[in-house]
Amino acid sequence: MAHTNILLEAGTNELEIVEFYIDEPAPSSFTADAPEKTGQYRGYYGVNVAKVLEIIRLPKVTGMPEVSHPSVLGAFNLRNHIIPLVDLSIWLDKERQATDSPKVIVTEFNNVTTSFLVSGVTRIHRMSWEAVEPPNRYVSKMSGDCITGVVKLEDRIVFLLDLEKIVADLNPNLGLRLDMSIEWSTTSRYRALVADDSVLVREMLKDLLQKAGFDVTAVQNGRDAWELLLQIKGKSEDEKRPLSDYVHVMVADIEMPAMDGHNLTKRIKEDQVLKHLPVILFSSLITDKLRHKGEAVGADDQISKPDVSQLAMRAKALIEQKLGAKTAA
Repeated sequence: MAHTNILLEAGTNELEIVEFYIDEPAPSSFTADAPEKTGQYRGYYGVNVAKVLEIIRLPKVTGMPEVSHPSVLGAFNLRNHIIPLVDLSIWLDKERQATDSPKVIVTEFNNVTTSFLVSGVTRIHRMSWEAVEPPNRYVSKMSGDCITGVVKLEDRIVFLLDLEKIVADLNPNLGLRLDMSIEWSTTSRYRALVADDSVLVREMLKDLLQKAGFDVTAVQNGRDAWELLLQIKGKSEDEKRPLSDYVHVMVADIEMPAMDGHNLTKRIKEDQVLKHLPVILFSSLITDKLRHKGEAVGADDQISKPDVSQLAMRAKALIEQKLGAKTAA
C-alpha cells in the first residue's frame, strides 16, 4: 500500500488519516465477564496520510548497537535507504499479540524517515478537523502526551498519535532547538500568537521564542487562535489602534483538532483587517511536495520543525518588513 499524492484541497479544514491497530491480550476480567470474547483487545490509532510514504510487510530487520529505547527493533534497507523500525506497542507500553502478517508504516516528517511496526492497517478515512477532538487530561496523561486527537467512529474510537514526539523522545537531537550562538538580544520585543496542539511543543516553543525576543501567547488549535484574533481585531477597531499594537505575527502548526493551520491561514488572509498579519506555518509537514498547500492559502512563510532559530529570524524579518512598509506609507 502506497500513498504518494495528497488530493485534499488546501484550506478546507479536512484531513485524511491512515487507521491502524494493535492487538493485545484482553484483561482477564474482560473475558471472565463475557466468555464469548476471544481474549484479544484491539486498539485503534491513526496518523495523517501526509506523513505516510508507504505501508509494507515486515522486512528483514538488522539490530543496531546501543539503541536508545527497547522499542527500536533495528533497521532495514528499503530501496537503498536504511530506515529504523520502532515497535509502536513497546513504545505505548502494550503487549502486542503475534500475528502472521504485521504491517510496517513508513513515515516521513521533520525531514526524517522512520517506520513503525503495528498489528495491521484497516483503511484511510477522510474527515473534517472539526470531527477531531482534543484528548482530555486523563487520555493525555495515560498516553505520555503522545495522543493529539480523538476520533469517534460508529463502533470504535481512534487515537491520533503524535509521532513527532515519539521520534524526538527517541532522538533528542530532533527536538525543538534554538541556536544560542546567535545574538538574540534586541531593543524591540515582538508579540507572537502561537497555535499548536502538542502541550510539549507549545511550552517549548513559548520558552524558546521568549529567549529570541518575543512575547508569546500560545493556544492549542486554530479555532482558539481564530477566536482570539477576532477579539484582538475588535479591540483594535474600538480603540482605533493598529493591529500591530496587539500582535505582530501568527505562528501555526498545520495539524490541529477543530481547525487546522491551513484553514486558519485562509481565514486570516480573507479578512480585510487581519490579512496584514504575517502568518508562518511551522510544521513537520513542510516538505517540497506539500509546500504548495501553504502557498495556496496565502502563508507568508513556511518552516519545517524543529528549527526554531529559522522561525525566529524569519518572523522578525517579516515583522520588520511589514512595519517598515507601514512607516514608509
